Amino acid sequence: MERLQKILAQANVASRRKSEEYIVKGRVKVNGQVIKELGFKVNKSDLIEVDGKPIKLAEHLYFLLNKPTGYLSTASDEKNRRTVMDLLMEEHKDVRLYPVGRLDYDTAGLLLITNDGDFTQHLTHPTYHIEKEYLVRVTGILVRKKIVELRNGVTIDMDYFAKPKAVRLIELNKEHQSTLISITLIEGKNKQVRKMIEAIGFKVKNLTRVRYDFLTLDGVERGKYRPLKIHEIKLLHAHSIAKR
Repeated sequence: MERLQKILAQANVASRRKSEEYIVKGRVKVNGQVIKELGFKVNKSDLIEVDGKPIKLAEHLYFLLNKPTGYLSTASDEKNRRTVMDLLMEEHKDVRLYPVGRLDYDTAGLLLITNDGDFTQHLTHPTYHIEKEYLVRVTGILVRKKIVELRNGVTIDMDYFAKPKAVRLIELNKEHQSTLISITLIEGKNKQVRKMIEAIGFKVKNLTRVRYDFLTLDGVERGKYRPLKIHEIKLLHAHSIAKR
């Protein structure tokens, strides 16, 4: 049994909040009866109608996108700025898809997109420790002392102690005065990687998420996407449960 507004959202009728408005206004029937109770639970086998038209549950879709910079990680934007939805093919733009978590406007890399609300909540809940790895090009040369400082954790946002799961030095480019490092996090504060780098006195030149749990960008060009395989979806669920 599921809440009625959740089933409406899964059927791409509207967002869960908008679906609640439909229910309160008496626009929804279950097995011929008008339902105005937000906590009302239904089976997927029940006949559910909105404005007299039966709803059809949408097939769950799961995609791995290689996000370019210059796109917002949201389903829509009131200022009409480019979003990751603009990168989808026409056949997928008619489905109410949305990102799992987010990547900043000026951050590139791996982003999951779906229309499965339970899947999204499962992966973004703070009790699940999903590893996310970033390649960070830093302006300036990071000496060993600064790498150690980063590994030990730094304070951001005045009072939040941010400690990465791992930090690896990949390249020192003395000619262009930059450093390439890998940072792995199991949390996801707003602009966390950038703030951590600033906390040790440096600036991020560019930032790319290259791994989400076991998923990587292999075979997916920047701005392109691919469907997740069944075993990948199951494995994401299994890993998050195990790390709770």
